[in-house]
Amino acid sequence: IACTLGHGRSWVSLSSQLTWMPSSYAGEAKSPPDSSILNASFQHKLLDKDTDDLQPPSAEEKKEKMMHELSSNGSFANAKKVLLKRYSRLERLEASLAKARNAIKEAAQNRNMTSSHEDPDYVPQGPVYRNANAFHRSYLEMEKLFKIYVYEEGQLPMFHNGPCKSIYSTEGRFMHEMEKGNFFRTKDPDEALVYFLPFSVVEMVRYLYVPGAHEYHAVGRAVSDYIDTIAVTHPFWNQSLGTDHFMLSCHDWGPHTTSYVPLLFNNSIRVLCNANISEGFNPSKDVPLPEINLKTGEITGLVGGPSPSRRSILAFFAGRLHGHIRQLLLDQWKGKDQDMQVYDSLPNGLSYNAMLKNSRFCLCPSGYEVASPRVVEAIYAECIPVLISDGYVPPFSDVLNWKAFSVVVQVKDIPNIKKILMGVSQNQYLRMHRRLRRVQRHFVMDGAPKRFDIFHMVVHSIWLRRLNVRVQDRP
Repeated sequence: IACTLGHGRSWVSLSSQLTWMPSSYAGEAKSPPDSSILNASFQHKLLDKDTDDLQPPSAEEKKEKMMHELSSNGSFANAKKVLLKRYSRLERLEASLAKARNAIKEAAQNRNMTSSHEDPDYVPQGPVYRNANAFHRSYLEMEKLFKIYVYEEGQLPMFHNGPCKSIYSTEGRFMHEMEKGNFFRTKDPDEALVYFLPFSVVEMVRYLYVPGAHEYHAVGRAVSDYIDTIAVTHPFWNQSLGTDHFMLSCHDWGPHTTSYVPLLFNNSIRVLCNANISEGFNPSKDVPLPEINLKTGEITGLVGGPSPSRRSILAFFAGRLHGHIRQLLLDQWKGKDQDMQVYDSLPNGLSYNAMLKNSRFCLCPSGYEVASPRVVEAIYAECIPVLISDGYVPPFSDVLNWKAFSVVVQVKDIPNIKKILMGVSQNQYLRMHRRLRRVQRHFVMDGAPKRFDIFHMVVHSIWLRRLNVRVQDRP
């Protein structure tokens, strides 16, 4: 657990040693930035900046300057009234966040594996959490304080809409819940702590991109025009330079699309399935989004599985040749070992879901992008996920200790996967299986969201990023 108060700014994180620093304004570019910022060095460039020079004048400094100007113009009588109206909203919001940060910091001092807070629904406990007490207190503070404003600009289908029956279902279901407004949404933008930009990259690609065409900038330009509209119509984007705004996308193009708006790429909270550090994903401000392929829109029949003693397959994978990691996996294990059931195409007569539920470990290699729906499929089937990827940040890793219920295998160790899995003792496997069942509730996509489910966990991840930054008025 790291709960640190930085000099000149506050931040709270339930993950290990994350650092947030605001980036400078990258200009008004309307085309993709140079690809050099979309590689692994981007984070270092961001974190190495001398951010003291980037901080805006404090509220007190601006108040003093304005009071002086107003008094010199003979308007001093109205100055105090004007300033109170202008600054009270942000000061009130930031004061409530400061109290929440302190409460979470205090809770983090308790290293107990079980939360000390009462809860009628669920009390986090055990090593599946980095700090159960801090997480639970943070969650309760979120329920008490968090308000999200959803911009109403934009028209269907590319805005306020998303698919709920596909590999992009996580994006669609979250957007629909926010639009319904039953959880966390406020109609008053002045009381919001974050602002949701409800554009769908999936729908933009569907309507704006011509397959096979060389022109692929239309989606990025649409997002850029949308942000321009938001900035002109409302004061909140310019006030924070996007730091208290978030977008959400499960499409592979999501990260690249945000690069058309430098402030969106560098400052805003980007909730992305493709949580790839090498492509500019910044874990201290961006949120990994679980990818779930709901073919029918429901999870009926997907959650649960046989006991460990009834699982006869050591490891299972089935999936198309999709990227170099899968190529390595198939070359090494396809048809080579009965314990390692690895397929590029599942033979007739075999059920994919049944194979998941009859396996002890489920291999989750990255495809062309780092995210894979197999991670959540494995969790649903109570099959220990084996993460095989480069640069992937697992979902909810601020809160969850993935080492407690999954196995991480480096790409270079693909030839040694069987040896690694056979090295997991029976007692260790049973512990991991129990922990996996405990953590399962955080990935379940309910018809109507329930506390601690995937919808609430995504919101909690956004809440943590908002806690990491103070918003100040700008000149």
